[in-house]
Amino acid sequence: MVGFDTKLAAVVGDKTAKALANTLDLHTVGDLMRHYPRRYVQRGELTELSSLREDELVTVVAMVKTVSKRSMRNRRGSLLEAVVTDGTGELNLTFFNQAWRERDLRPGRIGLFAGKVGAFRQQRQLAHPEYEMFPDDAADIREAAEKYADEIIPVYPASVKMPSWLIAKSVDLVLQQLGDPDDPIPAGVLRKRHLPGLAEALHAVHRPNAIEKAWAAQRRLRYEEAFVLQTELARRRVSTAALAATRRRATPGGLVDALDERLPFELTEGQRRLGEQIAAELDTEHPMHRLLQGEVGAGKTVVALRAMLAVVDAGGQAALLAPTEVLAQQHYRSLTAMLGPLAQRGMLGGSDIGTQVALLTGSMGAAARKRTLLDVGVGDAGIVVGTHALLEENVQFFDLGLVVVDEQHRFGVEQRAALAAKSRDGTRPHVLVMTATPIPRTVAMTVFGDLEISTLSDVPRGRADVATHVVPVGEKPHFLDRAWQRVREEVDKGHRVYIVCPRIGDDGVSGGPGGPAASAEEEPPPPEDGEEKRRPAAVLELAEYLRTGPLAGVGLEVLHGRLPSDAKDAAMAGFAAGTTPVLVATTVIEVGIDVPTASMMVIVDADRFGVSQLHQLRGRIGRGSIPGVCLLVTEAPSGTPARERLDAVAATRDGFELSQVDLEHRREGDVLGASQSGHRSSLKLLRVIRDADTIEQAREDASAVVEGDPDLTDHPALLDAVRAVLAEQEADYLDKA
Repeated sequence: MVGFDTKLAAVVGDKTAKALANTLDLHTVGDLMRHYPRRYVQRGELTELSSLREDELVTVVAMVKTVSKRSMRNRRGSLLEAVVTDGTGELNLTFFNQAWRERDLRPGRIGLFAGKVGAFRQQRQLAHPEYEMFPDDAADIREAAEKYADEIIPVYPASVKMPSWLIAKSVDLVLQQLGDPDDPIPAGVLRKRHLPGLAEALHAVHRPNAIEKAWAAQRRLRYEEAFVLQTELARRRVSTAALAATRRRATPGGLVDALDERLPFELTEGQRRLGEQIAAELDTEHPMHRLLQGEVGAGKTVVALRAMLAVVDAGGQAALLAPTEVLAQQHYRSLTAMLGPLAQRGMLGGSDIGTQVALLTGSMGAAARKRTLLDVGVGDAGIVVGTHALLEENVQFFDLGLVVVDEQHRFGVEQRAALAAKSRDGTRPHVLVMTATPIPRTVAMTVFGDLEISTLSDVPRGRADVATHVVPVGEKPHFLDRAWQRVREEVDKGHRVYIVCPRIGDDGVSGGPGGPAASAEEEPPPPEDGEEKRRPAAVLELAEYLRTGPLAGVGLEVLHGRLPSDAKDAAMAGFAAGTTPVLVATTVIEVGIDVPTASMMVIVDADRFGVSQLHQLRGRIGRGSIPGVCLLVTEAPSGTPARERLDAVAATRDGFELSQVDLEHRREGDVLGASQSGHRSSLKLLRVIRDADTIEQAREDASAVVEGDPDLTDHPALLDAVRAVLAEQEADYLDKA
């Protein structure tokens, strides 16, 4: 008998094992058993050849219709051509200098054929496909067809060198020798949810004798994926609850109340409710771990600021960690503007009950950095805003009580741990995570499941409406000329305009001379040949085109991640003041930028951005009382998936609805962070939107198991499964605290 840790070479042989490892990254028996079929061919139902797409790797079941052999015209050798059919469509098979295959490919024979779909003279074909034929005895053809009609054939994710049926043969060999693997799902949970055991599920998913058995096995395996993830998240919740923290209670009549009196607007009901919830959690002896999400413009920063002031009121300090210098500087300006004299304690005109707000970034000069470090170290700076520079060893806080992490997904585990470790007396700071992207409920349960989740759904009164329109320049090129006219009209009214591009330009890589950390945006691939000659679509080229063309005479500046820090700050300051009312930028302005007079945004090549990213970008306008307009410029033809995404963004401003659309258009692993960690996603069957009920059940069951056995001492198979997932994902996308 073999176990999950057994190397495949010991079961299937060195040659096959090497092919499985090199083409599909499968190395052990467990890897192969978790390589599930992507579909099943059953009851004689041949693959619909008419649905094949060019460049697609396929495995088809078909019957040979005709075979012909001829000499090639322009070179020596022969060409063997066969036509196979499934009764509704046809597919050509071509073999060069392999006339002997004519013995296999005789009309009337049924076989499995695998390869990459190509096209020749407008006909679909497989060149040199792998194949496996049913028995070729003429007397047994009917028998073979009948046998096939009764058989359920699994079709696996495959490659050209390792087609589906070769994977199936390897699976057969393993199943014949597989022992009874330890089940990560406890027996009591299996009974409660009416699920089969692991061994039964693996046999049923790979070799079902009825299609209903395959579906039942997949249901169990989906539940297992959810259960293992939720177990780790439950362990993290329990671990966090056991940590010690200092209670931070706001002083009545202190900074929080003083801020509320200064605000030029009334807090929304949602802001007040969440403020009370956070205040109660800060006033406990265990660290708060909360995710704050909400609609674009819902006022998350104000909620976070009130929490920071509550900690300062209680004698502690708060740190706001931002992923980029642009965003850190914007937060610093925004907080000091809202606080006014409350941020100027010890200065002329400053409030006696106030504090100081410090900014710490990597590009600061030595003298300014030294002064800031001293203010932070002695506690004079109650609020410290910074980038990764906050994580350096020489940054010491007097009494760090709260860590606010903005744009959580841009920070790694070690970075977050480094900041949390800066508290004193062995206690842990409270943690408030902010995300500017609304998250579907099931994604939040899976990705941020170790955090308590708060949602701001109401937008402050007085916010202007934003109209969004798709500008199809591929179909109507003159629409772009009108867009630039509208930009000039908005400037003439005294408003500000963002123009967003997908690339910086000059063929540089993201990060430029300052390195990747200096950039807030990722550099997408360059456009297809000739595209940029037709229409500038990168920041540097488009800015030059506009300065000398449609926007000649209009103050215009550029902003991107490769600019020096002082240049970025000057560009934003000039834009906010109106000196340069047009800002041509990359996604560096995606979050945190707040210019109330910004009324228009033009997003060039909008189809290159994701749905949620477009929603975030659009959130930079309409932040005051001025109605906004957002133009999504695209060459994507009507009816294409790219155009459908843009139409969805134009149709609604509901970020939660758009987050569902975004998830449906993206691979699950991308949403959960697997692509960022460099590993394939551990979720092979589970889908966080479709399987909401499964995730909720798994969360309930996992919480109960962990409550009774936090270290999983009595559940070694479950502990091994958790460790395996964490090793595969590097623990990154699960650790959101």
